[in-house]
Parts: sequence; structure tokens; C-alpha cells
Amino acid sequence: MEKQKRLISRFSFVVIGLFLLGIGIGYKIIHIQLVEGESYKLLAEKTTVQNFEIQPIRGNIYAHDGSLLATSVPRYTIHFDAATVNASRFESHVDALADSLASLLGNTPNYYHNLLLDAHKKQHRYKRIAKDLSYGQMTRLRTFPLFRLGGVRGGLVVERKTVRERPLGKIAERTIGYEKKQPNGSYLRVGLEGAFGDELRGVPGLQLRQKIANGEWKPLSDSYLQEPQDGYDLQTTLDVNTQDITHHALLEALENFEADHGTAIVMETETGAIRAVANLGRTKEGKYYEKLNYAIGESHEPGSTFKLMALVAALEDQVVDTTTVFDTQNGELTFYGKYKVRDSRKGGYGKIPITEIFERSSNTGMVQAIYNEYNKKPEQFVNRLMNMGLSEPLGLPIVGEAKPVIPHPDKKGWSGISLPWMAYGYGVLMTPMQTLTFYNAIANDGVMVRPRFIEGTQNTRSQIKKQSEVEIINPSICSKETIGKVKSMLKGVVEKPWGTAHNIYDPNFAISGKTGTCQLDYNTEEVQYVASFVGYFPSDQPKYSCIVVIHRPDKEKGYFGNQVAAPVFQTIAHKLYSSIPRETKLSRDRYLEITGNKNETNQSVVKVDVKLTKTQKKS
Repeated sequence: MEKQKRLISRFSFVVIGLFLLGIGIGYKIIHIQLVEGESYKLLAEKTTVQNFEIQPIRGNIYAHDGSLLATSVPRYTIHFDAATVNASRFESHVDALADSLASLLGNTPNYYHNLLLDAHKKQHRYKRIAKDLSYGQMTRLRTFPLFRLGGVRGGLVVERKTVRERPLGKIAERTIGYEKKQPNGSYLRVGLEGAFGDELRGVPGLQLRQKIANGEWKPLSDSYLQEPQDGYDLQTTLDVNTQDITHHALLEALENFEADHGTAIVMETETGAIRAVANLGRTKEGKYYEKLNYAIGESHEPGSTFKLMALVAALEDQVVDTTTVFDTQNGELTFYGKYKVRDSRKGGYGKIPITEIFERSSNTGMVQAIYNEYNKKPEQFVNRLMNMGLSEPLGLPIVGEAKPVIPHPDKKGWSGISLPWMAYGYGVLMTPMQTLTFYNAIANDGVMVRPRFIEGTQNTRSQIKKQSEVEIINPSICSKETIGKVKSMLKGVVEKPWGTAHNIYDPNFAISGKTGTCQLDYNTEEVQYVASFVGYFPSDQPKYSCIVVIHRPDKEKGYFGNQVAAPVFQTIAHKLYSSIPRETKLSRDRYLEITGNKNETNQSVVKVDVKLTKTQKKS
């Protein structure tokens, strides 16, 4: 009896336990259905339906004259969803569709017939038919048999992407640049594309897509939940014709001298607008392309082109004047018994004034002019350079500008040879753009303007424009008196028979500038050179400034600035000069000859704006 009671008790316990368990399960089921049901439903949908980001059309980049430099072109991929098309509809259209695809895409009708048949047989949800179609091709394809019925009845799935194209090809590639999104969400920024990525990029849209077989996602419709907003267009200061001239002039010199790399920049004097930037580096195969932005990112010892900065400082401090004479010491100076400064001409130039020292580019003369006067007070010289803005970067929008290096007596690294080395461009570091900006300030009567790459931005939808204004870095780098003196010397570098750039002298076209020949690897037996020329034109009313820098030319073919770089400058200047409108006085007969005007005029002299051809200029 006792045993029976124990069994009944155990059975009751089990029943009660099962009852309670049933209640718990029932509660859970009800809770899931009524309370958590919606969240589970959303989770299930999330695994099969998601919003995908749709990239907007990136803004165009235009040249100064309106020519396209970079544009986004839509490209389309076409897929076939065989599962949405019933058998009878498919069979009635497949042959005609295959013929139409063949006529558009170039393969045989049989190829597309088999492709479509296989997709329908296997019920593929996302069979690719074509890729990289243009907008016109995509529009035509939408009219084909079966596909004209749309996405549900016709199985047509269209995906759009945009690709970046550059009509100029490799020309100005590093200046135009690119922008790439990194896995961490940041952007790799190069050139104008990178600098103005926020403006160009636009705002992404959203499209609902459904997960299908093989982990692929099919758009549920051609429309978007949120339309993408296209980016702003940029109008740059670059001029296509000037860029083409500059690119090919630099390329020819690099090829002729088998140089490692080089850069050439053309700047509009008054505004600082950059009209051309060419950066070319040599490949292992001996070809040249835009490898790096040397104009902005590569600092180097400028050599003799820095003599202008040193001379301006000395003239401003009135430690020298144009009539001050120095003995070039047989073309060699020695510091501390072992550090030598030599002139390119063995034996030197004798006793000559500072004007001729500059025009001949005498190293010994310039070093004496600076060292003799500033040896006891080097900080005065360096501070003068810094006050002119030479120690600070230009603050360009393009990423990667190198900071200039100007040694200072109060800073680490200064030594007894720092001052004489600085006098002729060693021990300092500047980029070609920084050097050009200073020379441009001289051409601009002392006003230093920041180089400009952008003229404005525009949103095509709202027609909003924002013009980029001229920015003045320094309203007066030195006195007008000093400006006048150094302008005369820069002109003399080309015009005077002894000037280092007299080889590019043209009596019909005045160029002002300075040559530079700087040694590289001068502590080794394999000394290499940087050849440069920087200046402006026309001399009397400067319209453009320009710099040409060529690294490591073949020494057997030439390495001096006047040999390697100056002719490139001359080619660029001559070709641009013909496009500069200018007022000239012509005799009546000459005016009639040029214009072909048969009408009589009583004027003996006619003022007219003309663009003379080379033939006309010679006559």
C-alpha cells in the first residue's frame, strides 16, 4: 500500500511538471507570436531584403575653356530573371530576343538563344546577359522582345554603375587625380579629384534589393527608395591648349636628355591661375607618364634659382647695390679649409658688379655678397627670407605639398657653412610651385598670390556657382625699388651676351628668368644634376610665369639649366605668346596688307589688337 502511494505521488509530480512545462511552452509561443513576432518577421525580411547604397553621378571637372577633364559615364549590366517569365511567354519571344541581342552586342543569335534557354531551364534568377553597356545601348535593349515587358513579366534586371573617364588621357593625370574609398571608410585623395572630393562626390541614394541564390542581390525595381543627388561640377583654371603645349615640350626634353623625371608649370601672373602642370617620370622601359605630382610634392635644393631670393634680401637690407663690385676669386672659394664653392667657369670672372654676378650666375660672387655682409648677423638674412613668405607652404588644396626648409641660426642643424651654402641655393628645400610663386611675385610687382586651381563650382540642378577669388599671400614681398632692380637683372640673364640664358634670346620677344644647375649626390662619386629655368614673359608686361625643372639628365648630353630646361621654357613661351592679344602700331600699308582690307584710310598709323603669326613677326 505504501509502495502504491509512492508511485501515485511520483506520477502526480510528473503530471504537474508536464503541466507546468506545457504552460511555459504555451506562454513562450504566445509571447513570440504576439510580442516578439514583429521583430522576428523583420529579422527574416532583413536576411532576404535589404537597402543598398546607390552611388550618385560624380561631378564633372572642366578646364578653363569649358573642355571636359574628367566626367562620370553611366555603364549598365543586364541580367535575366528566368523565374519570373512563364514558359509560353518565353518560348514565343526567345528567338526574336536572341536576334535582337546579337544585333546589339555582336555575338551570334545562336549564342544568345542557348544562353537564354539554359537560364530558363535552370530557372536562374540573375543570369548576366551583357555588361558595360552605354546609356544608348541600354535604352535600345529595353525595347527588345520580352525585355520590353519589364522586370516581372519580361525578366529584365538592369544595374547601373558609373565609371570615371578623362578625355585628355594621361595628360595632367596627377593634377586631375582621383579619389578611392578605403576599406575603413576613409578616402585616398590625389589631385583635384581628391582635394574637392566632398563637392564632387554627391549624396548616395538607396535601392531595395532581394537576396536570391548564390548570395546575389536582385533589385526589386528600377526605381530608388531615395534618389541619389549628383555632385557639384568643378571649373578649373587649367587651359587645355596650354597644358598640351607644356606637356609635349617637357616630354621632348626628357626624351632628348634621357632624364629621370621633370615638371613644368605655367601660372597667370596677376591672378595666380595655374594654366598648366605637367609631371612626367621615366619607366623602366624608358617611357614617360605622370607618375607623381613633382610640381607640388617634391622639394629639392633649388640651386641658382634661389640667388634671386638671396639678392632681394640683400638689396632690401641695403647691404649691396647694383653697383657693388666683388672679386670672383679665380672662380673658387674655400671655407674651413675643405668646403669649396666653385664657378662653372674655371678661373672665374674677375671683378664684376652684383648685376653681372647675377646674370652670369657666379657662385663665388653671390656667396661673397651674402657671407661678407651677413656673417656676423645671419639671422637678419634668414629672417628677411622668412618675412617674404619663403618658409611656409602655400596652403594648396591638393594634398601632399612639401613644406619648405629654410635653415635658421636658432635651430638645430645650423653650422658655419649654412650661410654661404644658402647664398647659392644649397641647404634649402623648395618645391617647383613654391619657387615659381616667388618669381611670379616679382613679375607681379611684389604682390605674392596663392596659386589657384579652381575658378568655381556649379550644381547642375540648382545652377549655384561659387567663384574662387584671387588670394594674396603677401601684398608686398619687397620695395618697388628692389623690384625694379631685380627685374632688370632677370631680363639681363637672357638679353645680355654674358647672361646664362642668352641662348634663348629672341629680339622680337623678351623673356626674363634665371637658370639653375644644382648638384645631386654631391657627396658621392656619381654626381647628378637638376636643371631648371624659372621666369616670366613678356618681360615688360608679364602675362605668364613659368618654371621647368628636369632631374638627372644624361650628363653626356647636357645638364646645365640653359641647355636642358631653358629651351623648354622658350618653346612654351613662344607658343603662348602668339595667343596673347597686344596693341601694336602699324603703317597704313602694312595694316592693309595684314587685314586684306581694300578700303582707304586717311590715317598714316593704325593701332590694332593683333595676334601675329611667326611669319608676320619675322617680317
